[in-house]
Order: sequence, then structure tokens, then C-alpha cells
Amino acid sequence: MTKIATMDELFVEEIRDLYDAEKQLTKALPKMAKAARSEELRSAFEQHLEQTEGHVQRLEQIFEEIGEKAAGKKCVAMTGLIKEGEEVASEIPESAVRDAGLIAAAQKVEHYEMAGYGSARTHAQSLGKDNAARLLEETLEEEKETDELLTELAENSINTEAISAGSASHGTKSATQAKSRAAGRTRTA
Repeated sequence: MTKIATMDELFVEEIRDLYDAEKQLTKALPKMAKAARSEELRSAFEQHLEQTEGHVQRLEQIFEEIGEKAAGKKCVAMTGLIKEGEEVASEIPESAVRDAGLIAAAQKVEHYEMAGYGSARTHAQSLGKDNAARLLEETLEEEKETDELLTELAENSINTEAISAGSASHGTKSATQAKSRAAGRTRTA
């Protein structure tokens, strides 16, 4: 592992981490879109995939400007966040509940990215790398917009639908259990 001794070196490491994170996302987002039941959520994931490809291009532009090869450093945080999203998709049957889980997983990713882009932008500003700071800010704003869109989808439809579906199946289950208990009491009496 390379020792980081200067802010310039730290900045390069941050860009490498973000680059790998975005590359991982370009592979994960199509899977999330496929797992989504809601057409609006699927569309949001597909739209964010297009943005993510643009984020990769911006990072490549920054690498070029700072005279570094565009290469990622394994982002273990993103690997873990993507794995959580894959678990949601594989462990919850296709439903509004799965969509609610996918939104939660996606927002964890967005919040991680917002923290990373915010820090990198601030470091670029401190280092006088004005164009890099501008590009990072542009991506940061898109990440925030995606997070807001996911919140709107959750709050305006998907969470309510998931709760209603859960209550309906729970209510049916409870009624069946109550009938079974009543029948059991009748037989034993």
C-alpha cells in the first residue's frame, strides 16, 4: 500500500476510489433495474445508470487534467453496499416490499457517493484544482437529485404500497390463525 503524505496524493486516492465505485455501479444498476417491480423505480435506476456513465467520464477528465492514469483503487465500501442490494433482490420476493428495500439499498449508495464527492470537491478547491472541483460538484448535485428522486418514489407510492400489501397479507394470515385457534378450541372442548 502506498503511503499518502500530501493532500495531492490524498486527492488522487479519493478520485481512484470514486472511479472504482462508479465502475462497480455501472455493473450493478442494470441488475437493480431488472429486480425492480415498479416501472418508475426501474426507470430511475436506468436514468442513474446513464448519469453514472457520465460520472466515470468526468473522473477520467480529472485524471487527465492532473496527469494521472485513469485507474481505480478497489472501493470495498461500494462492494459491500452493492452486495447488500443484491441480497435484497435475491431474498425478498418480487413485490413493493422488494422495491422499498431496493430504494433503501440505493440510497445507502447515494449517501456514500455524496460523502465521497463532497470531500473530493472540497479537497480540489483547497488545492486550487478549480475545474476538478467544478466537475466533482456537478456529479455531487446529480447524486443529490437521484437521492431526492428515490425519496419521492418511496414516500409517494412504494412504501405505502408495501405497507398495504404487508397489512393485507398479515390480516389474512391473522384471520386464518384466529379461525384455526377457534376450531381447535371447539374440538378440545
